[in-house]
Amino acid sequence: MTTSILQAPDMTDHLDLLESHAIFILREVVAECERPVLLFSGGKDSAVLLYLAVKAFSPQALPFPVMHIDTGQNFPEVIEFRDQAVARHGARLVVASVQDSIDQGKVADPGPMGPRNRLQTVTLLDAITENGFDAAFGGARRDEDKARAKERILSFRDAFGQWDPRQQRPELWQLYQGKVNAGEHLRAFPLSDWTELDIWQYIEREQMELPQIYFAHERDVVLRDGMYLAVGPFVEPRPSETVERLVVRFRTVGDANLTGAVLSSAATLSAIVDEISLANVSERGATRGDDKFSETAMEDRKREGYF
Repeated sequence: MTTSILQAPDMTDHLDLLESHAIFILREVVAECERPVLLFSGGKDSAVLLYLAVKAFSPQALPFPVMHIDTGQNFPEVIEFRDQAVARHGARLVVASVQDSIDQGKVADPGPMGPRNRLQTVTLLDAITENGFDAAFGGARRDEDKARAKERILSFRDAFGQWDPRQQRPELWQLYQGKVNAGEHLRAFPLSDWTELDIWQYIEREQMELPQIYFAHERDVVLRDGMYLAVGPFVEPRPSETVERLVVRFRTVGDANLTGAVLSSAATLSAIVDEISLANVSERGATRGDDKFSETAMEDRKREGYF
């Protein structure tokens, strides 16, 4: 008589589950939409999204272009990374410029030091219309902000690019209906269920490349409105401010005059994972000035057509 020993099946890593679901969403949207595009800022979330898209359709080329809404106030390290990433994956890059929207009189010029982040909405909607895109992949996550916490995986926008919570569709049992009417489009968020820690753990596991500003380095900064802003072309010290050279890193990527650095010695992926595992405030809540204009800043921009 022989005795069989039942062995428990290998547990699937939670990152594998997140990866599998994100790839499913990418493929589902491409199957249902005619002209999708991937929105790419050069930050960690969009870098993961592009990486997943390449995995989803490999060995074929990406079946959609990559689009960057360029405010003209980016960190140079991010623009360098953007160009390298697009070239490495053989993707077609579409750059929509906020400066062009200003020159055409569609948005007001905030001045050389004025923030342009809130002006991106017009540029984004114009680029979607001009290129005929009917779906746009974004790297938004629900844990970033309360306005994004209630966002669906597929977020439908009307003919004006606006978001109406009453027009969103149910997504029971991870079943998605991506059909859009003429003139409308959808935003797809494959990373919705990921957390900031998930993102960093995945980046560490896959040994992905990122802009160097995510890692600890020395930089001249000024303390303004509770955030350390990097001194540079878009941030000049005010008379009452003192320039300090500190060891910092950036948890998120945005316009240079609205994105704060954090004091950190984390110079490796493993050190960043350890640091984020102890954080109790999201990266947007801690370091993004564009979310501090009002309590409903993100919600207002989403209704207008922002990500």
